[in-house]
Amino acid sequence: MNQHGSDQHNGDGHSGDDYDSEAYGSDAPDADPERTFAALPPPQGRGFADTWWGRAWLKSLEDAALDSEQVRAGRRLARAGAVGAVSVRPGRITAVVQDRDLTTHRSDVLLQELSDEQWDRFLDMAVERAGHIAALLDRDMPPHLVEDSAAAGVELLPGIGDLEPECDCGAWDHCGHTAALCYQVARLLDQDPFVLLLMRGRGERALLDDVQSRGAVPADGSAGPEGVDAAEAYEAGDILQALPALPPLPDAPGAPPTLDTDVPPAPGVDAGALEFLAARTAVEAHRLLAEALGAGHGQRPVEAELTMTQDAVRLAVDSPSETVSDRLAVGSGRGREQLASAVCAWRSGGAAALSVLEEEWTVEGEVLARARTALDSAWDEDERPVLRAARNRWTVVGAGSQLRLGRDGRWWPYRKQSGRWVLAGRAAQDPGTALASMGRTAEEESL
Repeated sequence: MNQHGSDQHNGDGHSGDDYDSEAYGSDAPDADPERTFAALPPPQGRGFADTWWGRAWLKSLEDAALDSEQVRAGRRLARAGAVGAVSVRPGRITAVVQDRDLTTHRSDVLLQELSDEQWDRFLDMAVERAGHIAALLDRDMPPHLVEDSAAAGVELLPGIGDLEPECDCGAWDHCGHTAALCYQVARLLDQDPFVLLLMRGRGERALLDDVQSRGAVPADGSAGPEGVDAAEAYEAGDILQALPALPPLPDAPGAPPTLDTDVPPAPGVDAGALEFLAARTAVEAHRLLAEALGAGHGQRPVEAELTMTQDAVRLAVDSPSETVSDRLAVGSGRGREQLASAVCAWRSGGAAALSVLEEEWTVEGEVLARARTALDSAWDEDERPVLRAARNRWTVVGAGSQLRLGRDGRWWPYRKQSGRWVLAGRAAQDPGTALASMGRTAEEESL
């Protein structure tokens, strides 16, 4: 039987504990927490979920809904800004959604709360792995946190059929209103995974208080031994606590020595280019050090090393002169215009965007099936453009525009200018959103 937050909702329309009164309901210390989020503006061409856990939330909705047209209708409503303020409390999310005919509907989506016994297992697991709590405090939900929770018998993310809809429009399955609410909540989850934990039954402060109390005192109440076995400490990761504190991060990258001297440089040595390279190396070293000293270091995926031609583009983004840019163009095997296009792509999305600009690849198997499904569901039947496919590129017939599929599953919009395809918008998981961002970019440029 579901244990949803509706049974715990108090009479004045709020519920809450001693959390901040603007973010939570009343100040009653024993009440369940509730957070209310102001209505979000339309997503402006971006997808509804950038994080993997936000996409998992939407997958639960899209896989379980019996009527895919209602899911698409919900996506259109959310994209139009039709979802009002969202209330989040244990077991339930609520919002008023305005239909296209301007009628409003109260919509709720229910999610099973975790039992006290399940919370105990989750907290025991969390205090054993300090990195999990550090990631949450950094508003991140690494995959291994969810995997470790599942191994402990606690499912944090909803599965198929776990999102139960209730709407005063009378629909018995997900309608456009409850689907719109789910799309909006995916954006909230992107910003703060504690929203999901609140739906599962615990507010942020209560959860962190529980973690702190468990980490401070052994489970049996004893003071415990003065030391632990070295192998056990290393295995648990607690050995880091015995190391001296790390030095603070410098406020800025170090300045390389100047090469502006009375002694002329050796033949073939460009002093300006060499100074620029040294300065950019210092900036990159500072960035890597900041990342190493940041929370969750070692838990993020390792980025692939750049090739020499990719690194030349990275350097060209901050090139101080045409002379340096020309050397980088020659060194990377590009002309001036090609380097300019590559720099534009890099500014939009780094190495991934550069790969989409310069690499063609054959889309096959499951990747092709997912791409076709995304294209079929991105537009209504009467709005769908005519597309001509060639490898990972879908050209809009008669429009001078193109969608390119990246290896990471995102779609990139391109426009044909002076006989060349140039990046013309922002990448998105949804091809319709990506193509729409190109339209908005053209409008913005014309203003």
